[in-house]
Amino acid sequence: MKLRTVLITLALVGGFVYWTTTPSSLLHRATGPLWSGPTVAHSAGLGSDEQNNIDIYKSSKDSVAYITSTVLQRTFFFEVVPTHALGSGFIINSDGQILTNNHVISGSSKVEVTLPDQSRYTAKILVRDSADDLALIQIEPKKKLSYFHLGDSDSVQVGQKVLAIGNPFGFAGTLTVGVVSSLGRDIQSENNKLEGMIQTDAAINEGNSGGPLLDSQGNVIGINTAIYGPNGGNVGIGFAMPINRAKAMLEGFRTGKNFGRPRLGISTVYIAGDLAEELKLPASGGLLIQEVGSGSAAAAAGLRGYSSVVVIGNQRLGIGGDLVTAIDGKAVTEPDAVTRTIARKHPGDVINLKVFRGGRTIDVPVKLGEAPEEAF
Repeated sequence: MKLRTVLITLALVGGFVYWTTTPSSLLHRATGPLWSGPTVAHSAGLGSDEQNNIDIYKSSKDSVAYITSTVLQRTFFFEVVPTHALGSGFIINSDGQILTNNHVISGSSKVEVTLPDQSRYTAKILVRDSADDLALIQIEPKKKLSYFHLGDSDSVQVGQKVLAIGNPFGFAGTLTVGVVSSLGRDIQSENNKLEGMIQTDAAINEGNSGGPLLDSQGNVIGINTAIYGPNGGNVGIGFAMPINRAKAMLEGFRTGKNFGRPRLGISTVYIAGDLAEELKLPASGGLLIQEVGSGSAAAAAGLRGYSSVVVIGNQRLGIGGDLVTAIDGKAVTEPDAVTRTIARKHPGDVINLKVFRGGRTIDVPVKLGEAPEEAF
């Protein structure tokens, strides 16, 4: 007698057990693949934004540097021991010049650069700008290097896509993607106040410092500098120094001119609309000066700070000071208007302010001063 393979199925119906048999041909089909996939696997299914990320990473990754620096420190027993700091940087020309953060190389006795092909170089420090936490270092390349193009950070807008490439926690060549979350942020670092920073939610962690923040065309618009979060971990709030600040340093280095950071010497608050009208100021608004630094360029030009303080809603505001409505002929519409304007200026340059004072508008030229080292 020929035997058949069967699948016995038991079912409890109305208190009775019934059984049925399933032919082996059906059993074979039942034990086939439990999942399905595309007939042909290829990248045609990638979205345009995904492909943009991939293209930028492929064209950029070889221009990102992994930087380690040796810093000599004394122990509790006064022994001198080497410690190591790590960070990122990016190549800006075929000569092997690399932009990074000053804090990545600060206090170092030796700076070593490793490129993605694992070639290693000892770097020379060319120039530092501690006020903006920037540094330019140089390697002597053994071959032709690819490099980044610098974009225009003044044209950056909240909401645009950005990409960060760096070496977080030593994981070389890491790409993260996000958007510009805000502009003109001021943050307090360990030693300095960093002004006019680009805020982004692209993940930035320890080791990303000095790496490039890119736009969707692959141009550098910022240098990843700092994060906000406990224990150095990412919580979606990172900050990049606008690349136009670095351009000023680079131009000063190239020409041999002073590239020190210009200083106006005022603190301001942006007001407009109903609040401005309530204070009997133009509804178009501007920057209401709160304080004028003693001995600053603003003080020398006769700019005025607040004379009294009022509380409007939940806001405490100094009033009676000058309202800056335009800078170099351009209307003030953003809180960081001053920072953006002087980013490309040098100490000694003159900017022209249009100021509303005492019910009338006057023009006030101001010769910019220089921010002292480690101060603003």
